[in-house]
Amino acid sequence: QVQLVESGGGLVQSGGSLRLSCAASGRSFTDYAMGWFRQPPGKEREFVGGCSRSGGSTRYTDSVKGRFTISRDNAKNTVALQMNSLKPEDTGVYYCAAGPYYGGNVDQYDYWGRGTQVTVSS
Repeated sequence: QVQLVESGGGLVQSGGSLRLSCAASGRSFTDYAMGWFRQPPGKEREFVGGCSRSGGSTRYTDSVKGRFTISRDNAKNTVALQMNSLKPEDTGVYYCAAGPYYGGNVDQYDYWGRGTQVTVSS
């Protein structure tokens, strides 16, 4: 079992920045690739980005490339999502997830946090 807790969400103006953090506990953190997803209001959960077990490889959905960055600290069992140049369409509940691979589908992840709300005002 892995427990994941997100933090760092909030309200920010368009063009601003937020840094989300996900803290993991339980089984060895390095056994899992990590992903970030978001769920906009009234929509399905969607992939934002992910990183490998070492953190050396990352991937992002096209809409956030160049604006969002995932970093991982295996010594602290944390993964972060740095979000810059935020847009109103980035609004949603952001979730971190752990799984065998940092794919783009929710079904590829075994453990999920409860999420943190990000609201970007125009």
